[in-house]
Amino acid sequence: MKLAVEGLFCPSCVYIVRETMAAVDGVASVDVSALDNSATVVFDDEKTSIAAIAKASTEAGYPASLFN
Repeated sequence: MKLAVEGLFCPSCVYIVRETMAAVDGVASVDVSALDNSATVVFDDEKTSIAAIAKASTEAGYPASLFN
């Protein structure tokens, strides 16, 4: 699932978002791109939700929402 992520200005931002999302129980993989301000997340929907993953990113200072 693809999320739009605000505030991806540098490699450190990408790292923080990737690690924050990956720490959510049930997340299998995360690919973050500063080029289009997005994160593609593969997760087990029996363990977590896209809303929980977006919330974790938002709480870390990088607001996330479904990519349009």
